[in-house]
Amino acid sequence: MIAEVGRFCLILALIITSLQVVAGLWGARRQNAQLLAVANSAAVAQFIFIALAFALLVWLFVVSDFSVMVVAANSATIKPMFYKITSTWGNHEGSMLLWVLILAFFGAAIGVLGRTMPAPFKARVLGIQGLISLGFLAFIIFTSSPFARLFPVPVEGAGFNPLLQDPGLAAHPPLLYLGYVGFSTAFSFAVAALIEGRTDTVWVRYARPWIIIAWICLTIGITLGSLWAYYELGWGGWWFWDPVENASLMPWLLGTALVHSALVVERRFALVRWTILLGILTFSMSLLGTFVVRSGILTSVHAFAVDPARGAFILVLLVLATGGGLALYAIRSPALGAGRVFSLVSREGSLVLNNILLVTITGTVFLGTFYPLLIDLLTEDKISVGAPFYAMTFVPMAAPLLLVMVIGPMLSWRRDSGQGLTMRLAPALFVGFAVLVLVAAGTHGAKAIAALWLAMAAWIVVGSLMILVRRTRLGQVSAAESVTLLKALPPATFGLVLAHAGIGLLVAGLAGGALFKQEGVAMLGAGQSVPFVGRMLTLVGVRPGREANYEFVRGRIEIRRGTGKPGLLFPERRFYPERQSETTEAGVRVTPLGNLYVALGDQAEDGRWTVRYYSHPLAIWIWLVGGVMALGGGVALFDRRNWLAPERQPAQAVQTPGSMPA
Repeated sequence: MIAEVGRFCLILALIITSLQVVAGLWGARRQNAQLLAVANSAAVAQFIFIALAFALLVWLFVVSDFSVMVVAANSATIKPMFYKITSTWGNHEGSMLLWVLILAFFGAAIGVLGRTMPAPFKARVLGIQGLISLGFLAFIIFTSSPFARLFPVPVEGAGFNPLLQDPGLAAHPPLLYLGYVGFSTAFSFAVAALIEGRTDTVWVRYARPWIIIAWICLTIGITLGSLWAYYELGWGGWWFWDPVENASLMPWLLGTALVHSALVVERRFALVRWTILLGILTFSMSLLGTFVVRSGILTSVHAFAVDPARGAFILVLLVLATGGGLALYAIRSPALGAGRVFSLVSREGSLVLNNILLVTITGTVFLGTFYPLLIDLLTEDKISVGAPFYAMTFVPMAAPLLLVMVIGPMLSWRRDSGQGLTMRLAPALFVGFAVLVLVAAGTHGAKAIAALWLAMAAWIVVGSLMILVRRTRLGQVSAAESVTLLKALPPATFGLVLAHAGIGLLVAGLAGGALFKQEGVAMLGAGQSVPFVGRMLTLVGVRPGREANYEFVRGRIEIRRGTGKPGLLFPERRFYPERQSETTEAGVRVTPLGNLYVALGDQAEDGRWTVRYYSHPLAIWIWLVGGVMALGGGVALFDRRNWLAPERQPAQAVQTPGSMPA
């Protein structure tokens, strides 16, 4: 009965969403106050019914109701309660319900929190948001129902994918979906602005907080996924350029460009048309990621390889949303105001270059992800695109982007002569050069590439801090006055510094972990040792054991440097009987300067064990920066200017020599 109630809730949500679409779009067109109010109420009601359906699905997993097909296929009575709950979204049907729940949440949040928005504009946003929900609710109800019954009812379920039974990956999908789906707001605001023909900053002022929220969640979600791959898969890597990894990276790159271009629209009223286009494309990339994960056209360790018919349904939604948005853009964009002009040498100019590079990088990732599929379709040849391709394409475009990150905030809005720029950047230049020399000298020139990238990391971190130095006029006025200026800075400035400094730390972590990495493998018996990076690794022993839902063998590795106190690591191999599969749990010793990573392999006939070990200098910064960057976004989010009702600012721009059109 619970499953039937859940399905009924989804059907009611579908009906209510249809009402939301009609009331929002038609009510805004007719300026009908009653219909506008209905759209707002329908958005909230839709969320309530979908939330109820999701709660009922969670309950079916909690009580192990194997008469429901998705529960029988993805759960078991022996599973810990935590994983019974998280397995709700560890499958295609449940994760799609979570996807729609988050989509409805954003619509309801706009309805409740958007009190200062002009009523017709808000109704159009809710109408577009409802259209997206309508498509995915239909997809769930007619092709992927999480409440489908199973007969005969099995005594026991098939269990949950062992790779997904991890706390980090339990949080990864919801956060990733908050990012993916959160960018639907950018799409809805952009399309609503096109429908109204807006030539002011109103739409972007209201959209920007939601864009930042989506970017924060996607940043954390990608970081958690990378961390899970590092310690769970046992190969000592954190990014494999897997198609599904790339599917999350592409909307993040475009979303980063969107955050920056939206700032230009809001503060300087420039890049109006471009920002609307980015709003459409960013969510389109999110839909593309959903298609990749669920169509089965590409294989991945974290893809839901389902039947092609479901993939075709999502492809139709992707084509309708993207095609419809781009068609409307082509029709209405010429009528939009051009925005104010600005000099090539200005902060706006640097942000244009920032956007060009981010979009180009996204195109490179898109090509590397889908080119093998295209070749397969056209020629039936099988090719693979891996790390070497991205090293030759992604990295060369990332380098100038990292340079612009520091230079751009040091420029003035509208126009800058460039005079004194070298002095403004002198500390960052000095520290970067010092790091370059020290690393090159310390490695006797053997790690020149690593020295360059670490110098770039230092350049970014110090350059980010110089933003505060410049805006507080440190060294030019008294210390007391600098403190006063510091207190007066808006939160967005601190958010900018944190996010950019986080990128610098990421570059340091990637350079250290990839270019200074050392690794080895040995066959060890109990009590045997192997030297590694100035340490002695000793396999003290291996013992078997059992938990509620898996069996394990756990190694005990002693790490000793000189005569100091030894450390211990406990790598594991786990066996899950219900799925007849094994997983690896690496043992990782984490310090600010680097990670020591040990994985336990197979046992040989002579009783010895395969032990793989890695040294990853500075690797911890790869994942800490996800939190630093997200914190920067969170600080910027609470800038009061994001939540003030904007004033209409029409632009009457005249292009002048040496200026760029917006």
